[in-house]
Amino acid sequence: MKEIKIQQPTPKPGVCIEWEQKRKELPPIQGDEELFKRIWENNEALAYMYIWQVLLSF
Repeated sequence: MKEIKIQQPTPKPGVCIEWEQKRKELPPIQGDEELFKRIWENNEALAYMYIWQVLLSF
């Protein structure tokens, strides 16, 4: 039987889901895409920090 290797996305440190990956799931953006990207990355950084704080607290 042939093995199928599945590649997991490896996001850069500080994010859970990278903007480029999330962008593919969104409908066309009507407006400033850089604004969307900046807000997404800021929220991702907060989520990443929260996860680490929870892990380090226990």
